[in-house]
Amino acid sequence: MLAMAGGGQGGGSPWGTLIMFAAIFAIFYFLLIRPQRKQQQEHEEMVEALDKGDEVITVGGIRGEIIHVEGDVLTVKTAGDTRIEVQREKIGSRLGAEEEEEDEE
Repeated sequence: MLAMAGGGQGGGSPWGTLIMFAAIFAIFYFLLIRPQRKQQQEHEEMVEALDKGDEVITVGGIRGEIIHVEGDVLTVKTAGDTRIEVQREKIGSRLGAEEEEEDEE
């Protein structure tokens, strides 16, 4: 009697499970991982292209103009005569970049 009670469950194909996991991974890759990598690469290219005279916004929200570049340290002039040193990676965006992209299209 006990042997009959467990016989009602069917063992599915392991290939079906494997295909399901592959499909879920593909969805995650194309919807999450790939766009994030592309955005990260664009940010790295923008940061490497920064030069003296560019207007930028830091990750912390400080807006200013780059007045000196020394390796990975940028000197940014903010309001008045205030100058701050910022690491290159901490620049969030460059002002005017949107206008240049529109001109290219």
